[in-house]
Amino acid sequence: MSEPLPSGSTIGILGGGQLGRMLSVAASRLGYRCHIFEPGAAPAGDVAAKVTNSPYDDSAALEAFARSVDVVTFEFENVPAEALDRLEAIRPLRPNRKALAVSQDRLVEKDFLTGLGLETAPYANVESLADLEAAVETLGCPSILKTRRLGYDGKGQVRLTAPEEAASGFEAMKGAAAVLEGFVEFSSEISVIAARGADGQVACFDPGENLHEGGILRRTTVPAPIPARLRTDAVLLAGRILNALDYVGVLGVELFVTPRGLIVNEIAPRVHNSGHWTQNGCAVDQFEQHIRAIAGWPLGDGSRQADVVMENLIGEDMERVPELAADPAVALHLYGKAETRAGRKMGHANRIAAMGG
Repeated sequence: MSEPLPSGSTIGILGGGQLGRMLSVAASRLGYRCHIFEPGAAPAGDVAAKVTNSPYDDSAALEAFARSVDVVTFEFENVPAEALDRLEAIRPLRPNRKALAVSQDRLVEKDFLTGLGLETAPYANVESLADLEAAVETLGCPSILKTRRLGYDGKGQVRLTAPEEAASGFEAMKGAAAVLEGFVEFSSEISVIAARGADGQVACFDPGENLHEGGILRRTTVPAPIPARLRTDAVLLAGRILNALDYVGVLGVELFVTPRGLIVNEIAPRVHNSGHWTQNGCAVDQFEQHIRAIAGWPLGDGSRQADVVMENLIGEDMERVPELAADPAVALHLYGKAETRAGRKMGHANRIAAMGG
């Protein structure tokens, strides 16, 4: 794909959740169609040209999907390797397999980041109770035990406040390989949404400050209240990760702000919840930026044109929609999910203010 995808081409998206939905909307603005592949419920199907509702082990469905599209991307990183093998044999996959392999396993991710000379929380591999007890002795408490794979929104992790909790913590992993992360003293958590094109061009959005509740992102505030030097450090750090992965697309980088500088928490090889503010704060948002990258377009510069507070609407927050809709400073983005459940992301609201206001 040395030339941009022609108008009318089809982009295949693995995953049909809200990120796939917003990617589909962005693609349509650039003249593309989207085909969603999703084993379960697919809110993205409401705005996509086509949906394949099949499991990832359905080889015939995967091959038919691949042949119907011009490039394949994804809205979440836990796609089975066997499915990717089948797809990549037929169509280009953007971002690439290396980015997925790194991000799918927390231990591999931390080894990759520290190999670049970046700092992470202290960590240790845990495959047995003995491993965990040794790790607790080395890293101390409090610490967090996390599954190496498939954890998100606070799932798949246990906080250890004392060494005696090691046995119950290990039991909670239910036999899954895990990693123990030592405690990091940080003043805030920020994230950078960064993009890299097929030609190596890199563009980053301003860092945002994130607030989590119960392991789920509650809000992102942009600009993050950090010194200019840390904003520069965060952007340069994200660029190093993108180039090391030979990445094409949008990547989210979560960082802790500490007295001695920035520590990488984790990376996400996709558009990211903490980048939703870009929809109303920039001329080119993270979703369009991703489509531009994987379709071979020049990247937008990502310059921020407003101050924004993005708030996730979770569960019963949907009862506030009429009030939010009446606020002239708020832009609503609802995901079309039929069932409201506690802890379920139903939409988000971007509160916009003049820069520096």
